[in-house]
Formats: sequence, structure tokens, C-alpha cells
Amino acid sequence: MPTAPPAHARKQPKQARAQATVSALLDATARVLVDEGYDQATTNRIAAVAGVSIGSLYQYFPNKDAIVAALGERLEGEMLAMLRRYVAELEDAPLEDAVRTYVRAMIAVHAENPRLHRVLTANYDLSLPRPLHARFEAIVRTYLERHAASLRPASLEQASFILVSSVEAITHGALLHRPELLEQESFTEEVCQLVLRYLLG
Repeated sequence: MPTAPPAHARKQPKQARAQATVSALLDATARVLVDEGYDQATTNRIAAVAGVSIGSLYQYFPNKDAIVAALGERLEGEMLAMLRRYVAELEDAPLEDAVRTYVRAMIAVHAENPRLHRVLTANYDLSLPRPLHARFEAIVRTYLERHAASLRPASLEQASFILVSSVEAITHGALLHRPELLEQESFTEEVCQLVLRYLLG
């Protein structure tokens, strides 16, 4: 699988108008990727769909790879925000409830726009980059620490890594090879059981 492109955005938008332009470019990139495919997502095509000039695009992104990378980062940021929200709401919830909510949320965020996720996963390494993966682990570990007395793993650091990595890998595997599973309640329940049996023994 390709790794994340080395190119980065030229500058970060600070004013509302600039932020709106970048958001329009990312939205247009998503539409072109889904409707026309990765190869057709040229900078000229993205600018045209976004309704901005190619010069405006190049103010923020040096090339197509940088735009695709930014779109992937936006999706990853949405996943992180979602996880933080759920953990905050479930910090005192029973383990079974928290696990089911976490697994359902991770599956739901991929099932929401599976075609876009498939295109990005096939052409841009959408597996969590290490800094983001570490933040996911830290959030999960904070929850596990509150319930440590009832857990089987001795190392919560290892447990957090295993949980985040395994749920991510299973979800991406289903997205790429068996997307219909993301809509099946039985699949969600099996992933929940995998996590619960690992944690509880």
C-alpha cells in the first residue's frame, strides 16, 4: 500500500475566506475521487469542481498528493474528535457498553462514506500515522485505567496499542475486501466480542 505523500500544504489558512476555500477544495477532492476515480483527480479538475482558480489551489497545495493527504488528515481528525467525545460520555460506563460504543463508532465513521474511504485507503496510507495512533491509544488507555481491576491484561499500555491497532485493521480490511460487513450487526457484535474476550479473558 502506498505511504502518505511527502508533500504538505503550502500555507495554513487563517482568515475565514481562506478556510472556506480550502474546505471547498477538500470537498471537491472527495467528490472527484468518489465519482471519477483517483487518476482523474487532477489539480485542474479539483479546482474546477470547487469553483476556484487553479492559482488559488496552488496557494495552498503544491500538487494533487498534498490535497489527498490533507483530505486524509481531515478524516483522521474527525475520527479523533469522535473518539474523544464518546470517551468523555462513557468514562463511567460499564466496559461492555463502552466497547460496543467504541467499535460501533469506528465502523460507522468508515461506513458513512465507504467509497471515499476505499479510494483513500487504496491510494493513500489511511492507516493511522504514529502521532495520531498514539493519541488514540492515550484516550483508550485513560478509559482502561479506570477499569483496571476488572481487566485481564497486565500492561494497559500494550492493551491500548493492541485494541486500537486490531479494530483499525479489521475495519479497514472489511472496508477494502468485504464492505457489506460494515452494515451487518452480526459483524459489529463479533468485533465487540473479540475485544471483550481479550480484555476480560
